[in-house]
Amino acid sequence: MREFVGCHDGTSASRVALYRRRAWLLLMLLVIPFFSLPASAAPFIAYSGRVAGDDHRARLIVSFDRQPDVEIHYVAAPPRILIDMPATAFALPKDALAPRGLFASIRYGAMGPGRARIVLQTKVPASVDLKQVVKNEDGTGARLVVDVAAISNDAYSQLLKTESWTGDQDTSADTKVAPKPKGGEHKFTVVVDPGHGGIDSGAIGIDGTLEKNVTLPFGRMLADDLRAEGVNVVMTRNDDEFISLGDRVKIGRENHADLFISIHANTVSVKGVRGATVYTLSDKASDRLSARIAESENQSDAVAGLSDTHDDDGVADILMDLTRRETQVFSDGLAKKIVSSFDGNVRLINNPHRYAGFRVLEAPDVPSVLVELGYLSNPDDEKLLNDPKWRGEVAGLLTKSILRYRATVLASRN
Repeated sequence: MREFVGCHDGTSASRVALYRRRAWLLLMLLVIPFFSLPASAAPFIAYSGRVAGDDHRARLIVSFDRQPDVEIHYVAAPPRILIDMPATAFALPKDALAPRGLFASIRYGAMGPGRARIVLQTKVPASVDLKQVVKNEDGTGARLVVDVAAISNDAYSQLLKTESWTGDQDTSADTKVAPKPKGGEHKFTVVVDPGHGGIDSGAIGIDGTLEKNVTLPFGRMLADDLRAEGVNVVMTRNDDEFISLGDRVKIGRENHADLFISIHANTVSVKGVRGATVYTLSDKASDRLSARIAESENQSDAVAGLSDTHDDDGVADILMDLTRRETQVFSDGLAKKIVSSFDGNVRLINNPHRYAGFRVLEAPDVPSVLVELGYLSNPDDEKLLNDPKWRGEVAGLLTKSILRYRATVLASRN
């Protein structure tokens, strides 16, 4: 394979060293807060990267401030190579790891406390021929070099069978939820779920806005407003980390939530589509747009490299069926209150209460809605979604609809 490491444009070694020192100085200015932490606690810094190769062989190079320990794993459907490493701040230039050749896509980001991951999705099954982390010649860090080559389907199947890695698949289906406290011990609880996070950036706007960077600040605003009204709030994530779809559902059930609200800001192919939408769960989507959005949202785990272990085995028994039906009635009631609160104050899509098979809404005993604040594929919506004042106004309206829902539910219990 062609050697892609080093400079091939005739630039002198001294000039390369000078550029590297300048880049290193700039990097230090950007990440200096990290260095106030103990060395063991400070995340690694990935500050540059390159991709090269063709449809048969490819190479990935990522430069770090110091030498990380990395592990390689494989998952199928689609074929992906996972590069796991300790907590890492990815300060990479835009398009530094743009996919080419054998790579269909390359994603990277946080996977949770102390963990980060690079996901190499390949066009055909492929395996790692070379993995090495070597010190840079000037002593200013290290670089990860990964060579990947295409292999047959049979060879990839055998590779998966021989893996000792048990994976990080969703195990929420096996979780037993503790009994709900009796009497007045339970406080009305809302789980606020800022969509995406970490390695899963979600949708990307026309001007580059990441969905995960819209949903988190909005979720925090909503949580603050609800707490000011005496509501117990649980956040599925409070920083930029990846949370699986199953774990989001599990958080709602384990906290005996009275409501689960997932916040999103998607993209669609038609730029003219804009406005808020409120989704509830249904096996059959209300329309094609809803079906496409649900399909996209349900890919979040695959984006992070998780295997799809979701198994919709239907209704376990009559009691569970009744629970689901009752939960759906409450979910629909909340959706109507949100639409009513938004109407005349927030631009709404046509037929703003829609439904589809969103996995994040599947808790059988927690009323759940997914609120699409707007569409990052529309320039006007993207501008609003980045406006803190607008987000605060919408969070206030959403809070009012939740309080009205709470009053209705508490009245029905008395």
